[in-house]
Amino acid sequence: MERDQGSDVTVHFIGAGPGAGDLLTLRAVRLIGSSPVCVYAGTYIDAQILEHCPPGATLIDSQHLDLDQITDHLTAACQGGQDVARLCSGDPSIYSALAEQTRRLDAAGVSWDVTPGVPAYAAAAAIIGRELTVPELAQTVILTRTQAASTAMPETESLEYLARTRATMIIHLAIRRVRQICADLTPAYGPDCPVAVVANASQPNELVLWGTLETMPSQVEAAGLRQAAVIMVGEALHAEDFVESHLYRKRRR
Repeated sequence: MERDQGSDVTVHFIGAGPGAGDLLTLRAVRLIGSSPVCVYAGTYIDAQILEHCPPGATLIDSQHLDLDQITDHLTAACQGGQDVARLCSGDPSIYSALAEQTRRLDAAGVSWDVTPGVPAYAAAAAIIGRELTVPELAQTVILTRTQAASTAMPETESLEYLARTRATMIIHLAIRRVRQICADLTPAYGPDCPVAVVANASQPNELVLWGTLETMPSQVEAAGLRQAAVIMVGEALHAEDFVESHLYRKRRR
C-alpha cells in the first residue's frame, strides 16, 4: 500500500543491515529514532541497532511470535497513533516475510513503507574483499536457500538445477545443511571450487571460513555454526587471472 500523504501513522519496514550499528542508512536511523514502537527479531538484530530507538520506546522482540501475533502488534500500535519501526535483518527484499506482513496490513487498512538496508551477502563480500562478478568468469549472482524444516522450494530452484549455471551462488539460512549443500553443488562446480562462509557479518563475533566444496563442511562443523551465516560459492571468490572490464578499458580517441 502506498503511504497516504494524509496518514499520521505508518509501519516502517526498515533494513537494519547485517548487524553493525553503523551499517544503517541515514533514513533508517531517522525513522528508528522517530518511531515510539520498535518490532525486531532478537535472533539477528544487534543491540547497537536498538540504541537508535528513542528514549522510552516500546521494544518488541518478534523471534518467538508468529505472523498473526506480529501483525497484531503492528496494527495495535498504529491504531493507537504510534509509528512502528519494523526492523528486518539485512535488506527487506529477501527472506524478510515482507510480503506476508504487508498483505495482512493491507487487509487491516494500515499504511506501510519500506526502507532498504545493507544485505548480509553484500556485507559478507565486503568482509572477504571480493567482487562477486568477475569479467568473463562470473557475471551472475544467485541468491537462494535450501529446504529443511521450512517452506518448500519451487521445483525449478533446486541447488542441482541452479548449479548448472556455475554462477556465483549465495546461500542463506542453510548453514546447518552445509554438508548436503556442498555435495549437491560438487558435480557442477567441482570439489575444489572456492567456498567462503561468513557468520555474524559485521558483528563482534564475526567469523570467516575459507575452503572448498570438499573441505568446508568439516570446517563449519568444527566451528559449531548453527545460524546467521552466509555460504558463498564460485570461482569469482579466488579469481586472479581474468580480463579487465570493457567499461574501464582504454578507448581509442
